[in-house]
Amino acid sequence: MVKSGDLKNKIIPVSKPDLKGNELRYVTDCIKSGWISSKGDYVRKFEERFAEYHGMKYGIACSSGTTALFLALKALGIGKNEEDIVIVPEFTMVASAWAVSYTGAKIIPVDCGEDFNINVDKLERVLQGDNSGRIKAIMPVHIYGRQCDMDRIMKLAYEYGIRIIEDSCEAHGIKPVGDIACFSLFANKIITAGEGGICLTNDKYFAEQIRHLANMAFDAEHTFLHKKIGYNFRMTNLQGAIALAQMERIDEILEKRRRIERWYDKSLKNVSGITILPKRDVVWYYDVLAFERDGLKEYLSKNEIETRVGFKPMSQQPMYFNEEYQKLLAYKYSLNTLYLPTFTSMTKTEVDYVCKKIKEYYATGKS
Repeated sequence: MVKSGDLKNKIIPVSKPDLKGNELRYVTDCIKSGWISSKGDYVRKFEERFAEYHGMKYGIACSSGTTALFLALKALGIGKNEEDIVIVPEFTMVASAWAVSYTGAKIIPVDCGEDFNINVDKLERVLQGDNSGRIKAIMPVHIYGRQCDMDRIMKLAYEYGIRIIEDSCEAHGIKPVGDIACFSLFANKIITAGEGGICLTNDKYFAEQIRHLANMAFDAEHTFLHKKIGYNFRMTNLQGAIALAQMERIDEILEKRRRIERWYDKSLKNVSGITILPKRDVVWYYDVLAFERDGLKEYLSKNEIETRVGFKPMSQQPMYFNEEYQKLLAYKYSLNTLYLPTFTSMTKTEVDYVCKKIKEYYATGKS
């Protein structure tokens, strides 16, 4: 049995991809066959498997989670009118808002609730105040793997006649219910392709538009005729090979990450200074609210433990700045949120070591 002392001088990263399946075998096959670009069977097989797993008809792979969001917005026609507005959460990675800005549309950020997800009561008040009908879509983000209140959000979308684009970049395994859902395959995500993204939808027209735009809008009748501006946002077959191998193990990956959540919950349950947060529907990162967060982060770093702080609210970002950002719950959370090392191959010994150092910090007073 490995003892915690054996971890001395060994860095525990905040994330690490688990590539212990068929990843090397499939990538090697790509290289040997010569099919390394966007043509090849692995992208198609990954798209089909990912869509089927999430109960959706169509999957369209692309180059990143950000481009997936952008393509979804474009497929819905958002941004054709410069007055279009999309609602995004205050508490999210800024790429959620950037994808909207790339289209030319505007954002309205809405504060979070106690689960970090978009506050649906505040969302409803924003919709009620839109007398011009400029709001075209809502982009709920399933923060750290916690599913938004999609029942209420979908009811509001139906009532106000607006579209739903789910930012599921942190939520592999949660079944989409909106018009289009977008996932990231970055190296720190639940499953990865190194880089990459995928859109899921049940609407054939949306799927065709996303694929068309991602593939440079090539015309079916003439290779070099382009009737609209397209984008080179394709996934390579090499990435598809890695992603397919990851999908073969997704149930195992999700369960291992759930086990890590249970280990943290048990060990940190009565630690003064740590607030354990609501359980995640799927586990991307294990996040906590930490008293003296920055001091704890520095102490853990000195002990070779990597961590990350929570997102800054959109209204604190220079391009969306609102001087009243300090009134937001998202801002208060951003000052205290810390997420701890969470990766599929993480051992209980590693979790115990992280928790030991957290307890040390609060017991000794920043020793």
